[in-house]
Amino acid sequence: MNKKIETVCVQGGYVPGNGEPRQVPIIQSTTYKYDTSEHMAKLFDLEESGYFYTRLQNPTNDYVAKKICELEGGSAAMLTSSGQAANFYAVFNIASCGDHIVASSTIYGGTYNLFAVTMKKMGIDFTFVKPDCSDEELNAAFRPNTKAVFGETIANPAIVVFDIERFANAAHAHGVPLIVDNTFATPINCRPFEWGADIVTHSTTKYMDGHGAGVGGAIVDSGKFDWTKYPDKFAGLCTPDDSYHGVTYTQRFGLEGAFITKATAQLMRDFGSIQSPQNAYILNLGLESLALRMERHCANALKMAEFLQSHKRVDWVIYPGLKGDKSYELGQKYLPNGSCGVLSFGVKGGRKAAEEFMRHLKVIAIETHVADARSCCLHPASATHRQMNDEELKNAGVYPELVRLSVGIENIDDLIEDVAQALDKV
Repeated sequence: MNKKIETVCVQGGYVPGNGEPRQVPIIQSTTYKYDTSEHMAKLFDLEESGYFYTRLQNPTNDYVAKKICELEGGSAAMLTSSGQAANFYAVFNIASCGDHIVASSTIYGGTYNLFAVTMKKMGIDFTFVKPDCSDEELNAAFRPNTKAVFGETIANPAIVVFDIERFANAAHAHGVPLIVDNTFATPINCRPFEWGADIVTHSTTKYMDGHGAGVGGAIVDSGKFDWTKYPDKFAGLCTPDDSYHGVTYTQRFGLEGAFITKATAQLMRDFGSIQSPQNAYILNLGLESLALRMERHCANALKMAEFLQSHKRVDWVIYPGLKGDKSYELGQKYLPNGSCGVLSFGVKGGRKAAEEFMRHLKVIAIETHVADARSCCLHPASATHRQMNDEELKNAGVYPELVRLSVGIENIDDLIEDVAQALDKV
C-alpha cells in the first residue's frame, strides 16, 4: 500500500507487533546484551545488523529515522544530535582535507560558519555562489577536487527558494551529489529527491519537532547517486575501510545503504553526535502532527506577509507565496502547496527601527528559535549572523533592517494585531 504523506506522519517508521506498544518505545539504554562474543564480533565487523552501543545506533532513533526516510522518499536515514551535526556529517562523509565544496551563499549563518571557518580549518575549502548566479558562474565554481554541492530548499533567513533541479543538474554534470537542507520546507511541502537531490538534511529541532522541546538533526540518502562511477573521488565509499576489517561500503550495502552506513559506522562512532532516545521520542510526537501544522503555518504566514506588504512602516517583504516575490515562480514549481511559516521583512529606518519594533511585541517572542508552533522573531544581523562581515551579510541576503518572523499556529488576527501595534510605535 502506497500511503499518503499524512498517514506516514502518523504511522510511518514503526509497526508494532501483537501485544507490543502502540507508541514508539523509548529504549533508554546505552548497551545491549548478547549470548556470545562471536555474535557481537559480527556486529562490530558489520556482518550483521543489530545494536551494541547507543553512541552509534539506538532502536528508538532508528524507528524515527525510518519515518523521516519514508517521508522524504529515501533509501536510508539516521538521526544526529542537531542540524549542525547533520550538515557536518553529510559533507564530511565524502569530503576530507584537500577537498572542495560548492555551496549556496544564502544559507543559515551557523551553517556558513561551520563551512567557512571550522571546516576550512580541517582543510576543506568552500566556494559560495549566489543562488541566482548564471550558469557560467555556477560551472566556474567547480574544481577537480569538488566533492558536493550544498543548498537550502528555503534559505534561512533570506527566504529565497533554491533551484534544486538546476543545481542538481550542475552537480551531476561534474560527477558530485547535491546535498539539500530541507528544514524549512519539510517533506510535507517539498521532497528534494524528486527534483534530483541526492542527500537531504534536516534540523529536526524546527518544524519536525515543532514545539521547541528537543534539539536534533537527520540525514536521508536517496540511494540513487552512483558513487561507484567515481571510485577515486569517493574512495571512502568505494575502497576498503581498514577500521572495519576491509569492508567496502558500496559493495556490502549497495548504493541504497552505503552512505548512511559509513556515516554511522565511521562518523557517529568517532564523533558521537547521537540524538538521545528521549529527544527522538519527542521528535516522533511532533512528526505525527507535521502535515496539519505546516498547513496552518503557511496559511498564517501568507496572511501576515500580505498585511506587512501593505503597511507604511515596512520597506519590503520576502515570502515565496507572495505574487511578485523574487522566488514566487520557483515557489510555484517546488512548493505549490505552500512554503513555510517563516518570512523576512525590512522595517523602514534600518537596524535601530527593526530593534525598536521588536521591543514592542507582546505576543510574538524574541528568540533564537524559528519554525515553532509559537510565533517568534529575530534580528539576524545582531544574532545568528553576527559573525559575518558586511559583505558576507549582503551575500547571504541579511540586511541591517531585516527581521525574521516565524509565524506560528496561533490565531492570525492576534498575531497581526501584535505586529501592527509594535510597528505603530516605531
